[in-house]
Amino acid sequence: MINKEDFVFGTRAVIEAIKTGKTIDKVLIKKGLKNELISELHQLIRENGIVFQYVPIEKINRITRKNHQGVIAFVSPIEFDNIETVLPGIFEAGQNPILLVLDQITDVRNFGAIARSAECAGVQAIIIPEKGMARIGADAVKTSAGAIHHLPICKVKNLDDTIQFLKDSGIYIVAATEKADKLYTSADFTVPLAIVMGSEDTGISANILKIADEELKIPIIGKIDSLNVSVSAALMIYEAVRQRN
Repeated sequence: MINKEDFVFGTRAVIEAIKTGKTIDKVLIKKGLKNELISELHQLIRENGIVFQYVPIEKINRITRKNHQGVIAFVSPIEFDNIETVLPGIFEAGQNPILLVLDQITDVRNFGAIARSAECAGVQAIIIPEKGMARIGADAVKTSAGAIHHLPICKVKNLDDTIQFLKDSGIYIVAATEKADKLYTSADFTVPLAIVMGSEDTGISANILKIADEELKIPIIGKIDSLNVSVSAALMIYEAVRQRN
């Protein structure tokens, strides 16, 4: 269910939302739609680097039956931060970084729960990809108990490049995967750290596993072979808190 405060519909309304500086997650445009206003919208989308997608009219109708004119924009309730600005600020403040990288977490409730745990544990930033990620709307804010308003959320175009940037900046990259041999409690979490958590279905992508400094697992003793990703994230984060305190 998409909350009505999460989107703007109608070509002119979407154009004005972009011009007034609202943070737009994505614009959906009916396939084959062409007119003067759509040309203006396309120009604004390009100028502002906004993600857009051509979709069948049925997809837009499932979101709203009002006079959308074949155009709808999802509006973010938060302003996204730039990790290349956030990270130097952490070092300059004399803090020991602990960052959380989410590789295509698609369930909004999982994202909200992860953000809540991260904020409570003092994580300084969450890094997410621009595509393939749960949309941060009103449901995410609610599930996080408002936590996403209290820590930087950094949306990046290329997660692989961003993780390499973190490594080059002196951040140790650990990847949580059940395929690892080493237990997460055996790793050193006192160093400047970024914890990578993978998607609910496929885990961390192969490219990111190659970049990571270390792969770690949480022991599974029961018959079910994996934990919910929000639970796994909380365990990893609080292991860092335990070691650092």
